Amino acid sequence: MKGTKSPIQAVWSWVRKQPPKVKAFLAVVSGMAALVLLRFIVHDHDNLFVAAEAVHSIGICVLIYKLMKEKTCAGLSLKSQELTAIFLAVRLYCSFVMEYDIHTILDLATLGTTLWVIFMIRFKLRSSYMEDKDNFALYYVLVPCVVLAVLIHPSTSHNILNRISWALCVYLEAVSVLPQLRVMQNTKIVEPFTAHYVFALGVARFLSCAHWVLQVVDTRGRLLVALGYGLWPSMVLISEIVQTFILADFCYYYVKSVFGGQLVLRLPSGVV
Repeated sequence: MKGTKSPIQAVWSWVRKQPPKVKAFLAVVSGMAALVLLRFIVHDHDNLFVAAEAVHSIGICVLIYKLMKEKTCAGLSLKSQELTAIFLAVRLYCSFVMEYDIHTILDLATLGTTLWVIFMIRFKLRSSYMEDKDNFALYYVLVPCVVLAVLIHPSTSHNILNRISWALCVYLEAVSVLPQLRVMQNTKIVEPFTAHYVFALGVARFLSCAHWVLQVVDTRGRLLVALGYGLWPSMVLISEIVQTFILADFCYYYVKSVFGGQLVLRLPSGVV
């Protein structure tokens, strides 16, 4: 006789049977519910941004563990790591010349570990690197991000180069995970450590997005005015939302795999 399903399993089983449009609606509702919950349980919403950076660092630690334990970088995108290093380096530059704070230290630690991962992929574990699968053309994201940064950037009193750099790191961060998603789509099978890493990125992106959305709500829109005038305030929010939705589909399949008791995540065609 089969055991009775737990409430969570019953709900998850019901969700899996729903059509895509219903799943999308449920995802939006769940996201809004999570924002409301975070607003009431986290008193200082600036802590959400710190938490996002901490979760990103945990994801990098998972990668380091994978590289050291399994001695392979199969399934990892070198291009995503390089994009991550670029936007972190640019953000660090902006932090030093514009607003040095605790985030600067966190970014410095994350950049250091990201450079170590790049070194391992490029030199120590090069033989296991899936270069043919890591075929996302970087100019598809670099060129549009540079153009956007030149056209739409903060209207503060800082030097124009610093303002463009600030915008560039915001735009690059939003799309830096795309090469990694392409690798996973090409391979169709994602081993556990890589899946944990990308899921951590998804959680970090959501927390960062929640930070900005809740800050705007708390200040009743005054934060947008503080960021400057023109399109820049809107682009900051759009970038946060875009990077959250880019990873939302993968996170769905990750949670589905976890509830299904599968150690290896299998992605259907068309996820990316």
